[in-house]
Amino acid sequence: MVKSEQDVIDDFNNTVNMTADELEEWLRGDESQKAGWSKNDGSGESIGHESGRKIVEILRKNPDKDPSKYDDDDLAHMRKVAAYNKRHLAQEEKAKQDTNSNSYRSLKNWGHDAQKEA
Repeated sequence: MVKSEQDVIDDFNNTVNMTADELEEWLRGDESQKAGWSKNDGSGESIGHESGRKIVEILRKNPDKDPSKYDDDDLAHMRKVAAYNKRHLAQEEKAKQDTNSNSYRSLKNWGHDAQKEA
């Protein structure tokens, strides 16, 4: 069953706990590039890093999180982000304990800082 747009928005907002500024700063650092699968386009950028850039765009475009302001591309990426974060948070307790782990860095690329208080 496909989730409703509102469920996708809620899941995204519940799993992305970094602000646009926090995520953008993280993505500029070297640690951000050390996690995730590289894209097959020769750019050297990881899939998660690219996702993080898209998340920053979504957060900046709609800072008030007004559901009516998300377009189909936003919602498609938000669905992907929420699914990734929920899956990895359920599987990877290490991300919460070890900030040097690939799990922690990867989740952070996808907008979730496992060390950040809720």
